[in-house]
Amino acid sequence: MSSPRATRWGILATGGIAKTFVKDVLVDPNTRDVSNVKHVIAAVASSTSEKRAKDFIIDTGCPSMTRAYGSYLELVQDSEVDIVYVATPHSQHYQQSLMCLEAGKHVLCEKPMAVNVQEAEALIAKARSKQLFLMQALWTRYLPVSKYVEDVVKSGAIGTVHRCFADTSIAMHPEKEFASGEHRMVNRDLAGGALLDLGPYSLSWLFQAAKASGAGIDPVTVTAAVKPYQTGVDETTTILVVMPRSAERGGDLHGIATTSMRVSMDPNGIGSAGPCVRIQGEEGEIQVFPPSYRPTKTRLVFADGKVEDKDWLYPGPGKDSGWFNGFGEMNPEGEGHGMFWEADEAAVAMCEGRLEGSRESLDEVVAMMKVMDAATILRFFAQFRMPSLSFMPSKPANYPRHSFLPCP
Repeated sequence: MSSPRATRWGILATGGIAKTFVKDVLVDPNTRDVSNVKHVIAAVASSTSEKRAKDFIIDTGCPSMTRAYGSYLELVQDSEVDIVYVATPHSQHYQQSLMCLEAGKHVLCEKPMAVNVQEAEALIAKARSKQLFLMQALWTRYLPVSKYVEDVVKSGAIGTVHRCFADTSIAMHPEKEFASGEHRMVNRDLAGGALLDLGPYSLSWLFQAAKASGAGIDPVTVTAAVKPYQTGVDETTTILVVMPRSAERGGDLHGIATTSMRVSMDPNGIGSAGPCVRIQGEEGEIQVFPPSYRPTKTRLVFADGKVEDKDWLYPGPGKDSGWFNGFGEMNPEGEGHGMFWEADEAAVAMCEGRLEGSRESLDEVVAMMKVMDAATILRFFAQFRMPSLSFMPSKPANYPRHSFLPCP
């Protein structure tokens, strides 16, 4: 039996999502039955100080050999880094991913990979021209529960899928928590708002269901309603996506993606509000229970009255280990957050010579960005209280030219 191949990671940024990712990556792969790859945190970089990077290394339990840098440029110049995990605010993803690619590094970039379709396409073109791996870190797509849902749709167990609802909403109490207006969630200069931060999870469930049922994801027709926050970012966004499919295969599929930082998909934190994702077919439906980004329960409800529940556990050091991961220790003791599966995918892809992820292609990243671009245009119209409009994102005239549209 051959030894697992080591993937040497460079971590670009030291915020909460980077901490969660690194702690997950350091979990023994054998806890999730992975034996062909292993992960090494080779280096960590902060944009402000080497000390912050060193503190991060200690806090996350990285090995003492992990190098600390006080600039991102130093990280990408490290010859012992194979792939860089970009974990900065959205507005910086394009610039920093491009810097990594130009330095010859493979890239796993936090979602959204870019803030508009032009940026996404430019990154993809650069990666392909240099034969480098590039993947959007939409980690939910690589969870076993996500693969299970896709397989159920493909199996035809619930019949032809005609409609999908997906909600990713977290009650953040923005006036209280983000009173200064500088936090990335409400800061327009940092690509704030619910859509870019939470929306990709909802859209991912829609796109996954559409692809598994034979519907197209590009081009699509988009209608959106947007409620702006006082800083100009979107507070709540609702998107209707019409995904084309031939009449012989059931006709168009309707997808409804919702996201908000004002209300919650799971108000009491124990799932009492019901499913956050519903994939509806002629013979039944799949329900996914919150949170949509890290589900722990699914339910199949069939037209004949049969119901199948399934719980999803997340591996890790285990109960009584004293180990926690997730923002604010939100997960049970000993459970990983689930981000190790996307890291495994990146490592395996690099071993196999693939240049993108197997569960979400780069073309799908562009298709999703087109939908969010269309909603961004509608955010602009919402400032003028104009009626809702529909867009065909496949038509260049409908692309927003800039990441952020001016408020009147």
